[in-house]
Amino acid sequence: MTNRPELSFCIDDPSAPDVYPLIEQLDGYLSELYPTGNIHPVSVAALQEPNVTFITARVDGAPVACGACIDHGDYVEVKRMYVLPACRGLGLGKQLLEALEAQIRRNGGQLIRLETGTAQTEALELYGRAGYRRCLPFGDHHANPRSVCMEKVLV
Repeated sequence: MTNRPELSFCIDDPSAPDVYPLIEQLDGYLSELYPTGNIHPVSVAALQEPNVTFITARVDGAPVACGACIDHGDYVEVKRMYVLPACRGLGLGKQLLEALEAQIRRNGGQLIRLETGTAQTEALELYGRAGYRRCLPFGDHHANPRSVCMEKVLV
């Protein structure tokens, strides 16, 4: 009999030694997709602010994906979603997004917004299948031909 891997989602510290490499890999991935440097990722310090919840997905205790929700008052922004390349195609991104949405619901959030890039086709497909629709730029996001802003109303 073999043991099945155990998947868990938990609120985590983005600066933890086993979590921080995920953020570094995400930054590297985005730099490859957008080599002109037209990205402005949220820093680890900003991910530790009181209005931020940072969640990791762990398999047998090892972090394999992460994402954050930032409460802006009238909406919550999903940021820094990333799944390790070896774990892609298994539905983990969908499960992580569902975990973030569940956290937002628990905290009373009703409107979720996010920004992603045109080169992130898998992310665009994931968000579209999850009910997110394109919206106008919001917050610190400005009109940018490589940027796609989306939102979803939680019901």
